[in-house]
Amino acid sequence: MDFNILISDGLDQQGISLLESRPGFRVDVRTDLSPDELFNNIADYDALVIQSSTRVSAELLAQATRLKIVARAGANLDNVDINEATRRGVVVMNTPEANSIATAEHAIGLIMALHRHIPQAVASMKEGKWEKKKFQGREIAGRTLGVIGLGVVGRTVCRLASRGLKMQLLAYDPTTSADAAIHVGAKLVSLDELLVRSDAISVHVPLTDETRGLLDAAAFGKMKRGVLLVNCSGAGVVDEAALLAALESEKVAAAAIDVYPEVEPRGHPLLMHPRVVATPHLRAATSEAQVNMAVAVAEQVIDYLERGVARNVVNVPSIEPSEAHLLQPYLDLARRLAQFAGPLVSGPVTGMEMQYQGEIAGGNLRPITNAALVGLLRRFEGAAVNAVNADVIAGQKGISVSETTVKVSEDFPSSLVVRITCQDGTSRSVQGALIQRTGYEPRITAVDRFITEAVPSGAMLVVTNRDIPGVIAGISGVLAKQGINIAQMNLSRESVGGTALSIINVDEQVDDATIQQVSDIEGILSVKQVVLDGPGVRY
Repeated sequence: MDFNILISDGLDQQGISLLESRPGFRVDVRTDLSPDELFNNIADYDALVIQSSTRVSAELLAQATRLKIVARAGANLDNVDINEATRRGVVVMNTPEANSIATAEHAIGLIMALHRHIPQAVASMKEGKWEKKKFQGREIAGRTLGVIGLGVVGRTVCRLASRGLKMQLLAYDPTTSADAAIHVGAKLVSLDELLVRSDAISVHVPLTDETRGLLDAAAFGKMKRGVLLVNCSGAGVVDEAALLAALESEKVAAAAIDVYPEVEPRGHPLLMHPRVVATPHLRAATSEAQVNMAVAVAEQVIDYLERGVARNVVNVPSIEPSEAHLLQPYLDLARRLAQFAGPLVSGPVTGMEMQYQGEIAGGNLRPITNAALVGLLRRFEGAAVNAVNADVIAGQKGISVSETTVKVSEDFPSSLVVRITCQDGTSRSVQGALIQRTGYEPRITAVDRFITEAVPSGAMLVVTNRDIPGVIAGISGVLAKQGINIAQMNLSRESVGGTALSIINVDEQVDDATIQQVSDIEGILSVKQVVLDGPGVRY
């Protein structure tokens, strides 16, 4: 079969040559196309290979009537409308590990630059000055580096910093076990402990709803005075205004940044700050990384088009086409249950057990377990996690995955239970089933010992409280005062006067101040906000 492939962004020649060598592949390299020209020509192509410049919008996908695959040479997929691609049956894939070494090395270089004032000293010398005393730095050996995020890049940074620079390593990652952290030379701690104890902090998490503003004013307030900060991960993970204020107050001695909200920021106060080292998105800018990404993306395109083998795909479950229509509702249910369960746990995750009850127990279970694992891991890892690599990432993080089956389901023909176990031995379980309305709709039917029937969609408040009068009225009053509408509320209690559980679907996400007001209501024991796909999510 013949395929037309368009490469619309710069790609190393090794990747281009690999694609051109395949029989039946016609490859066009058109990096000069304007958005309008791309829009007018995309209908001729089966595959689109991009980096960061090409924007794959819903409008472009509507024109791409032949398109089967969008392949990103690199990890970031912010420029691709993944939901629209999925709706139109277009596979979206990336190469999340191809530039990991380059990114980790750049982070290490920035850490060294901050400790020794290297960029400022070079600029001073070029101005004809000799300011040796002014640029006296700090030794790196023995200092404590806090690494936020133990994905591929974070783990590589830990190895380089602990073994090469002799630094003491602390790490925070809610989906990684202590043993997995030890393996790369780090001690796993809470985020608060990392902030309090670290001399320098390096951020390696993607920008997601959960990580947006992770390092805000409150986080900077917990850090040591004189801390150093490096961000080579995602713009928006670090609150820029809070960082600027921390620099001005000298709570942060210096910072290094390689990621920005705009493609080419100019004149931003952070970039102009004298104690900020800013680089123009250089994390993957090595010849080796460019070759690795080009070869990786070419191999993945070939595998998919020629053999139907999907690697590093972010929007397609690995199941046979003949069973897709049967499994798809359960894939969605499993993912939502795990996404819901993840924020309820309080410590590092060490295990995920899937229990299948009833008719589903005799089916093809692995894709469903993978869907749940993706839902759990994407809580912190972002879009780099998919049905293909979820098992590998879980193994790297020391998370055991198991399946059990029960032939009978008490209340439904089939039901799923997702049980998440933490390092301290505690666990949380969420049970769900499909109910038939206009189609098969997912429901949460139990949380631990509480029976419920909640819709796992959008923004949800999960509240536990003492079963006393006035609690529900208090919650409703707080939300009403903030103009937040309650879409649905499901209540459950273990016994009269005991502990009660409420799952409250709201029309929009609830801010931290409002959650605190709910927490302050007499009788409230805990309040967690969970945000799933669907109404209520702010993009």
